[in-house]
Amino acid sequence: MLIRVISLLFFIRFLFAQQQYQVQQKPVVLWHGMGDDCCNAKSMGRVKSLIEERLPNTFIYSVRVGKTIDEDHQSGFFGKIDEQVDMLCQELSMIEELKGGFNAIGFSQGGLFLRAYVERCNQPKVHRLITFGSPHAGVSDIPNCMNPNDFTCKWMRTLVQQGVYTSYIQNRVIQAQYYRNPEDQEKYLEKNRFLPILNNEKEEKNKGYKENLTSLDRFVMIRFSEDVMIKPSQTAWFWIKVENDQLLPLQNQTLYEEDWLGLKYLNDNGRLEFLVCPGQHMQISDNYLDEKVIRPYLIEDKVRMIQQQ
Repeated sequence: MLIRVISLLFFIRFLFAQQQYQVQQKPVVLWHGMGDDCCNAKSMGRVKSLIEERLPNTFIYSVRVGKTIDEDHQSGFFGKIDEQVDMLCQELSMIEELKGGFNAIGFSQGGLFLRAYVERCNQPKVHRLITFGSPHAGVSDIPNCMNPNDFTCKWMRTLVQQGVYTSYIQNRVIQAQYYRNPEDQEKYLEKNRFLPILNNEKEEKNKGYKENLTSLDRFVMIRFSEDVMIKPSQTAWFWIKVENDQLLPLQNQTLYEEDWLGLKYLNDNGRLEFLVCPGQHMQISDNYLDEKVIRPYLIEDKVRMIQQQ
């Protein structure tokens, strides 16, 4: 009789755990970086598979800009970031599985774009935003091509040489829209069509951006220890490069001190985190992704408690 009771209790606990797992686990949205695409088996496909393995039955959506994978790849170099973010706002609002909100992981410039989603619409709501090597404070040099045979990337770099702040380039080249010339802050504020607005660096501040960003349960910014792709690598933590190659940490910037975006608020409330991933740009091991991202940030607290019992 005792064995039957114990077996029944274990069975009930198992059913309860399964129910909690399915109810509490939030969907995940991924946005790839420059030179990549939504469905590359070695990058976004690998990340998706690892999350699915660790969190069965979790809905995962990998952002694709355009109708095909080729268009998605090209959109990482050419177009307007504003339009791509607007597209995502409309797209995600129509996905039933995301109605209750989701966690988001952005890789390289994809992390910057996901932050733009949070600030500009955030419907459905992002609960936890995790970014890998993202140029949140801009880049002081246009990124090199990860694949030396990538013609689209080579063409992008050729165009930028014509004048990164010209209207023609600003309205066509993605990387130009988050370029920050450390020797000419005024021109950056005047000519850059995207980043100064997103970071509330213009004289007129958008209160909605701050309200949306401070609604995050957690904002996790991860930089790569050996990153030479984006310069400075500390832009992943909102650091900026200023005159004479000096770096200005986030906490020493007016943006933080006057809390234009709500980063200070998040930090003061324990919801802003700065992590380091060992290695070069976008060289993320499965173990790091599992131990430092999936387990601490993607598994919901109730599910974690059940798994630990």
